[in-house]
Amino acid sequence: MGSEFTNSKKKIKLINYTSRDYNSIKDDLVGYAKRYYSESFKDFNEASFGALVLDSVSYVGDVLSFYLDYQANESFLDTAIEYDNVIRLARQLGYKYSAAGSSMGKVFIYASIPADSTGAPDEAYYPTLRAGSTFSSVDGTLFTLTEDVYFGTVTNEILVAEVDSNNNPTKFAVRATGNVVSGRTMRETVTIGAFEKFRRVDLSNPNVTEVISVVDSEGHTYHEVNHLAQEIVYKALRNNNADKSSVPSILKAVPVPRRFVLERTRTLSYLQFGYGSASELTNQSVVDPSKITLRLHGRDFITEREFDPTNLTDTDKFGIAPADTNLIISYRINEGNDVNVASRRLTKIVAPKLQFENMGSLDRIKRSQIRASLEVLNEDPISGDMTIPTTEEIKQRVFSYYATQNRAVTIEDYQAITYAMPSGFGAVKRCAILRDFDSFKRNLNLYLMSEDENGYLITTNSTIKQNLKTWLSRYKMINDTIDILDAKVVNFGIEFVIVTDFSENKFDALAEATTRLRNFFVNTNYDIGEPLFITDIYKELQKVANVIDVLDVKLVAKEGTGYSSTTFDFNEHLSLDGRYLNADKDSIFELKYPTVDIQGSVV
Repeated sequence: MGSEFTNSKKKIKLINYTSRDYNSIKDDLVGYAKRYYSESFKDFNEASFGALVLDSVSYVGDVLSFYLDYQANESFLDTAIEYDNVIRLARQLGYKYSAAGSSMGKVFIYASIPADSTGAPDEAYYPTLRAGSTFSSVDGTLFTLTEDVYFGTVTNEILVAEVDSNNNPTKFAVRATGNVVSGRTMRETVTIGAFEKFRRVDLSNPNVTEVISVVDSEGHTYHEVNHLAQEIVYKALRNNNADKSSVPSILKAVPVPRRFVLERTRTLSYLQFGYGSASELTNQSVVDPSKITLRLHGRDFITEREFDPTNLTDTDKFGIAPADTNLIISYRINEGNDVNVASRRLTKIVAPKLQFENMGSLDRIKRSQIRASLEVLNEDPISGDMTIPTTEEIKQRVFSYYATQNRAVTIEDYQAITYAMPSGFGAVKRCAILRDFDSFKRNLNLYLMSEDENGYLITTNSTIKQNLKTWLSRYKMINDTIDILDAKVVNFGIEFVIVTDFSENKFDALAEATTRLRNFFVNTNYDIGEPLFITDIYKELQKVANVIDVLDVKLVAKEGTGYSSTTFDFNEHLSLDGRYLNADKDSIFELKYPTVDIQGSVV
């Protein structure tokens, strides 16, 4: 609030800075004119030209105030509303947004192998199905094999498929196991011109789940990193030593002067490079650590120095940006809104990449028969979280993920990092982590839950669990041990009794009440261990116009075909005042079929 006083030089006039809407601004302007221009401005008629001027100024002030407040709100994550602004602010805090999720799972691959002269499978005809082979579900959803599958592995199951007239085996059916991920692989070539700092390369398809490879015309490989300041990645190299049976891979630090980050918005995916040039690259190998930590410079003493792993390479330009070349980019995309597949629905082989050793010495007809005999089938559902996060979900995940500071110490840290696992490795719908006080080492129990192609809760498959185990190993404390377990689904139904207005049609009121409850639970997702508040059901029913009173609400267990097999005592878990239903720490509530699980009556 301003003030008014007079001195020998200037008269300070009263201005109210708290007026921000149309009416208050106009009232202040009218009062201002009457007070300071009472002799020259006397026309305050609503239809006069002076009123038009006051209305116009008030209108402009109201609009400016609105957009000023809007811009201020959209500049902070906790008050932002626009989805794109929330994504931009989340990216500043290190959150990786992805609208294209992936589902991962395990499939069985079958092939018919000819017999040799001894009646055993001919080992020369054992093929390898290369990673990148594509399969399809009966609904047309594409999946890609993520690893090579060798049919000669000793753990594969082998059965006699055909015999001759003398009952001697002529063909064997071999069943191998492989991991698949939803989506198909795309490749595009981008022409890069003269050197440009912080070059950005847009991809033609926005639904990118992961970048497989980026190679330029000269054969240089660009590696994806979490952020451009990351100068080293870790690769798993094949172990050829004597202990390869117990240690199949060797982990090695690899410097990546050529690197990029994958950024996503709702409508675009692009690669972001640094601002270094190839001429500035002085060393492509890991620097000797002694040259970093033991720099004496003629002194006869050593000062304490911090060892920063990012100093292991000599580049300081956030990576080498490509210039005057062609980039060959391979990436995986998901084009469907739902890429989850039910069991025994992944049955088609689209493009197999079959390879034989010593192909020149093998019979061409037999090779063709093996290729034609390939079959694929998923015994378990292939699932992940396909739901695009809302703005509120993004905010909560960002707040939690930013607080972790790239390490997991608290229970909230583990939950945030679990949800932040890249979509290319699969995703979970819900997770909860609990301390196991009965364990000698005080293990952490991580409970998971996924959803199927219809949005129903199902157990998380082993492939996602293995990926999550590897993902958590990068962040967990060295003395923490984690057991990844399945949460229990508790399916329930609702039975209610209402009283309606006698002057209205009671069946219309019952239908409206049932529909309101169905819509409420369709939009309600419970967390693991979260209680179910019966009072919420009462509130929703009382919002129906013609409902006078709610006499009774009862929760019942839903069991049998199509429901979970979890045994849950509803009476034992009901609170003493009957207001809510407690959940076990490892269980989650689900109203699976709202159209049939909600039943009401009217009196």
